Amino acid sequence: MLQKITALKQQKKNRRRVNVYLDGEYAFGLQAPIAASLKVGQTLSLEEIDELQGRDCVEVAYDRALDFLRYRPRSCAELEAYLERRKVSATTVQAVMGRLVEAGLLDDDAFARYWVENRELFRPRGLRSLRFELRRKGVPEAAIDEVTENIDEAESAYRAARERARRLTYLGYQVFRRRLGGFLQRRGFGYDVVKETVDRLWRESQVSTEEELF
Repeated sequence: MLQKITALKQQKKNRRRVNVYLDGEYAFGLQAPIAASLKVGQTLSLEEIDELQGRDCVEVAYDRALDFLRYRPRSCAELEAYLERRKVSATTVQAVMGRLVEAGLLDDDAFARYWVENRELFRPRGLRSLRFELRRKGVPEAAIDEVTENIDEAESAYRAARERARRLTYLGYQVFRRRLGGFLQRRGFGYDVVKETVDRLWRESQVSTEEELF
């Protein structure tokens, strides 16, 4: 059964979509790039209509994915879960992810590097915590190993605690050790690194205090 396209009208509220009318009645909407291949007077079979609507589902999901990626890089697992929450079919999800991977917009290795670099720059964390976060994001273990292998955990802990240590110096060693140690433990640093960092920062604080006195 063939149906004739009798009108193609751009939607008023969404200029990126076009309403398709078949045999004088509204039939469905399409993303503008897909609708651009159609013309009034053209006839469509049921199979062609299904194919157009399938392509449209992919384009709509692709646009949603791009919006999701706009704010920060995402892992493949994050994007897949996001699309599934929006009731996108498994077939469409895989089609969208394939296009994004091919375009270089979806890459677990690049995401893992971004995540670790961001943490190291703004909120340093222990390796245990970093690895846990990346696993939660669905990053493969091999990628996690690669991006964390060269991290100096002692230096990360030092940078994480340095500013806080300055505010705790005048509370005495016991309070300093307890509060700064608890802070570092919450950031995922292990006992040995925590002890070393607390002792290091306490020694530095005492040297600074002595210099101020003279």
